[in-house]
Amino acid sequence: MRSSNDSRLVGIVLTAVLACAASAQTPAPATKGQSAAGVAASSNVELLKGRWVRPDGGYTIAIKSIGPNDQLEAMYFNPNPLPFAKAQASREGTSLHTFFELRAGGYEGSTYELTYDPTSDRLQGIYYQAVAKRKYDVYFVRK
Repeated sequence: MRSSNDSRLVGIVLTAVLACAASAQTPAPATKGQSAAGVAASSNVELLKGRWVRPDGGYTIAIKSIGPNDQLEAMYFNPNPLPFAKAQASREGTSLHTFFELRAGGYEGSTYELTYDPTSDRLQGIYYQAVAKRKYDVYFVRK
């Protein structure tokens, strides 16, 4: 026959196990400089929606919506609006990538290959200036 102390001990152990299991399924809190959305899933393509400005010149990418197969409805401003020939998002693990190609306004196939950084809420990567055949490290911040 078990004593009441044994029953209480079993109850305490079960309570501790259940509390640990519940906390293991709770997402970690956001770290400083990281949005809750960034913690939830940096690969969520919806995070890309909005206006992004390149601080070194005011160039802007406006992402209005995300279509089938992660195709982006987006426009470039320098400062006048220019359509993208291609605007696409892709995911690799938890990373979220974008590719933009310009063919209008003298850009002749210039591209942006950018990755979303959830910690800084930036798009950062490489700008290929096709006319000059040069690559530049760039980043865009949310406007």
